[in-house]
Amino acid sequence: MDVWLIVIIAICVAAFIVFVVQRVVLAHRRRISAGREELVGRTAEVDITLEPKGMVLVEGERWTAISEKGRVAKGEEVIINKVDGLKLYVTKKEKGGN
Repeated sequence: MDVWLIVIIAICVAAFIVFVVQRVVLAHRRRISAGREELVGRTAEVDITLEPKGMVLVEGERWTAISEKGRVAKGEEVIINKVDGLKLYVTKKEKGGN
């Protein structure tokens, strides 16, 4: 009976190790989706009105943003044109475009 207990525990441990290794491999293969260099050209939602400075949300992350062309109200979408440090330079997304 002790042999079966050891076998069952060994199978459970092996299954857990396979699961963890599989998740690690998948995480390393996944492409970074919110790196600074990936942001240019993407769409963000205004979280704090841009007058011209405010905050935007990009995939759930808050960024300081500066509107290059006038005021943009909360909830509107903007296009990211440039990244300078931790600031995004954006323009309002035209309705029906982009």
